[in-house]
Amino acid sequence: MATRTQETKNLKLISHQDLNGFGNVGEGVALQQLAGGRRIFWMAHESSPKDFTGVDVTDLYNPKTVVQTELAYSHLRSNSLAVVGDIMLVAYQSNRPGLPGTGMGIYDISRPEQPRRISFFSTLGPHSRGVHCLWWVDGEFAHLSTGAADFHPRNERDDQFYMIVDVKDPARPTEAGRWWVPGTRKGDAVPMPDRHPQFDAGHSVHNANVYPERPDRAYCGWKDSGVIILDISEKSDPLMISQVNYHPPFPGFTHTVVPFFSRDLLVVTQEATRQNGEDYPKLVWLMDARLESNPVIISTLPMADTNDFFNRPGRFGAHNMHENQPVPTSFRSDSLVFATFFNGGIRVFDTTNPFQPQEVAYFVPQVPATAPANSVNDVYVDENRIIYAADRLKGGLYILELTV
Repeated sequence: MATRTQETKNLKLISHQDLNGFGNVGEGVALQQLAGGRRIFWMAHESSPKDFTGVDVTDLYNPKTVVQTELAYSHLRSNSLAVVGDIMLVAYQSNRPGLPGTGMGIYDISRPEQPRRISFFSTLGPHSRGVHCLWWVDGEFAHLSTGAADFHPRNERDDQFYMIVDVKDPARPTEAGRWWVPGTRKGDAVPMPDRHPQFDAGHSVHNANVYPERPDRAYCGWKDSGVIILDISEKSDPLMISQVNYHPPFPGFTHTVVPFFSRDLLVVTQEATRQNGEDYPKLVWLMDARLESNPVIISTLPMADTNDFFNRPGRFGAHNMHENQPVPTSFRSDSLVFATFFNGGIRVFDTTNPFQPQEVAYFVPQVPATAPANSVNDVYVDENRIIYAADRLKGGLYILELTV
């Protein structure tokens, strides 16, 4: 049975916010620092009716919801967002292709209680569900997993490709480039990639992360196509440098790739998408990336007791992690990994020895009274090592302190 009491090691719960009962947070979270020291934590919602929520976390012991917006359509989910200064980008995806409202919204959040839409970048199309995830840290280029009006996938599971959008002028976002796995688009000269024989998550990109240490590289989690590193020095014509694809034989859904630049490592998560461990193992991998044309798996982060968590309601396995966002409000580490595991909560790992990484902390919250399970979905760590963990189903926001 799911525990009704929290479980913790080396993580102290500072406070909790249930987001007015709409605690279904997606995988888009960001921290805004306003003039005068005020801090707002922004969260996109995994499903309707809510769009995004802003919580004032200036007083960590007394977080307050200051704004909560409504989605324009019930078929949408906002799911992902990013903040640079007083501008926020929000991803909009529909539950099936061809429905209105899909794309990327750009907002002025200088007055958090009154966010104002500046513009909207539409990715509506007959085969498009819109934008699932976005990455934006430099104030200039957004990196999207999206469909488009002119993109016709051979298989509907391959509908979201990598698009670069120039947002230097927030009022006039424009596409700067795109890339997809060859063979996934109708009309490609090469055959469609093989389907996973057991768990077909598709050959769509999930995350595409770009960092100032290597602004000419995109580190992509490409679901059933694995890890892909792209050369984006020419944004209008990205080129693949390397690909590591371990599924099959492993179940697919590579999710996020975070480089530890000072150590030439990649940290890679998959996403568990089935209940009770049906699609196990969904892991966090460490890869040696000294030769970027040939990354090599060297270890995985240790998993919690699978017999225990498989027998609790909900999903158990890897998902999101703190992505070392290169912004002033983000903690950056090339040794600690903060990762979410759905009903396994948030777990922290020390990778000082990359061949034998160790779990050093965890927090599994109490299951909310009206929720079927825990589902800790995303995590952000601020520059003071304060941890913001968000639940996918009902739990809302947990603010934590690492005590080691």
